[in-house]
Amino acid sequence: MILGASFDGPEDNAAFAKKFGFPFPLLCDTDKSLAIKYGAADDASARSARRVSCLIDEEGRVLKHYPQVAAREHVGEVLQDLAG
Repeated sequence: MILGASFDGPEDNAAFAKKFGFPFPLLCDTDKSLAIKYGAADDASARSARRVSCLIDEEGRVLKHYPQVAAREHVGEVLQDLAG
């Protein structure tokens, strides 16, 4: 499963996901706690999140953390990591 997260609220996230045709849920991290936990923001005063990604298994364990994500290359990188 793929999930995305943004500091924006539900209406803005829904519009953004629709505009770009996201086939996955875009979560609302309005208090920035998820971003802080996963290294996308240093603290709640962050104005925007860094683009990071985590590969998480079915048990909720982080298998790999990607601290800098280039959107165009990232899918291939994750698929390669999943293949082993």
